[in-house]
Amino acid sequence: MSPTTGRGRTADGNGLTGAVVVVALVSAISGLLYGYDTGIISGALLQIGDEFEIGNGWEQLIAASILAGAVIGALTCSRLGERRGRRGTLLVVAVVFVVGTVGAALAPNPELLSLARLVLGFAVGGATQTAPVYVAELAPTKYRGRLVLCFQIAIGVGILLATLVGASEAVDWRVSIGAAAVPAAVMFALMLRLPESPRWLLTADRGDDARRSLERVRPGGADVSGELAEMSELVEEEQRASTRGWRGLREAWVRPALVVGCGLAVFTQLSGIEMIVYYSPTILTDNGFPDSTALRVSVGLGATYLVVQLIGLAVIDRVGRRRLTLLTLPGAALMLIVLGTFFVTGNDGKAQVPWIIATLIAFMAFTAGGIQLMGWLTGSEIYPLATRAAGAAAQSASLWGTNLLITLTLLTVMDTIGTGQTFWLYAAFNVAAFVFLFRKMPELTGHSLEDIESRLRAGRFRPKEFAGGQVDLPADSSSQPGTRLRQ
Repeated sequence: MSPTTGRGRTADGNGLTGAVVVVALVSAISGLLYGYDTGIISGALLQIGDEFEIGNGWEQLIAASILAGAVIGALTCSRLGERRGRRGTLLVVAVVFVVGTVGAALAPNPELLSLARLVLGFAVGGATQTAPVYVAELAPTKYRGRLVLCFQIAIGVGILLATLVGASEAVDWRVSIGAAAVPAAVMFALMLRLPESPRWLLTADRGDDARRSLERVRPGGADVSGELAEMSELVEEEQRASTRGWRGLREAWVRPALVVGCGLAVFTQLSGIEMIVYYSPTILTDNGFPDSTALRVSVGLGATYLVVQLIGLAVIDRVGRRRLTLLTLPGAALMLIVLGTFFVTGNDGKAQVPWIIATLIAFMAFTAGGIQLMGWLTGSEIYPLATRAAGAAAQSASLWGTNLLITLTLLTVMDTIGTGQTFWLYAAFNVAAFVFLFRKMPELTGHSLEDIESRLRAGRFRPKEFAGGQVDLPADSSSQPGTRLRQ
């Protein structure tokens, strides 16, 4: 008789299969598009500014328009995901990626370029809201962190490709932007062959389809009955409950997850990552660095982002989400303090260039290997099933809204208080993030989606309650779904 975990699930049913890896990789193409489409504007702005003869105001608007679209896409696709399913929504997202990319590449003026990037942003927001949830709902618990983070790694690949194209200075900006239509079309074609989320299928009263979907991504011959029964139990309870969709996020027992998720999303942007990704060439050239040096630094930062995230992918399910974040945030804050000091004290000349670059890369390593890994991962696993699409949308919108605010104001803030002081401001945000997450964020590593929901229902969604072992639930919680917690 095979060993079991939880409610009779066979141990081999929790194994990693090629099918679930394909699901993660195809979904991750949307992450690659996100990284590329947001990153390519950094180098392209140098050409766009010359062609359209525009200043900082228009450059900020062009860069930020994709973020405004992302907020709309995240909020819209939460409802689309509930009606059409996770896979169906990603098919729509792939089509919008193609339309927005082609429109941006052909734009004859800054107005239409901004509009096309707004459309492109819809796809970016929809992808970031839907793809991690889709993968998390198909992934076995043991490998969920690593599989969802394929999306995050793909963002790094996209950013690196964008910086390489920008640094070459040989590719016209229209070609570099338009090239993203190819992987978007490939994603659409491959997504047609993938299964739908079994959890969503159960909510749509399609139990047989849910079983077939789960069997496609579990080892051959594995008994999925226990896993399916656990999902079904929660689905049935939630369909009878009032805690559903956006209204469900207002429930007192769901609120701790919403606070952690949205707070984490905001701090991923206030960490300073987008300041570096979007505007590092502009910041460096405005402070006397040659264009070629600034673009090469962008490549180094993109490569660092990708390498460190690959390391994070390998260790996150062993080290833990919370621990990894808290270990790296102080390093990111320190690097920003050092960077600010270079500029405030006037030590930003040619002699200090190697030190400034080294500090930028060290900052990228700390932030990319820590808090940046968590933004999309937690949104896919922290919320109850009945509110997961809405919760992920709220978290995604919080992230993109913060990103939009930063992008629209960053150059203005630098002009007002100075480059060095701006780095210090973002260092303070990293310190605030550490305090917030230390107090609020539990360790989710090793817990199934059903375990996490059960702890929320029991009012035990605090760091000390996830410190290991089985929680003792209140006496009146035995009737709640999913209260038999696994270690």
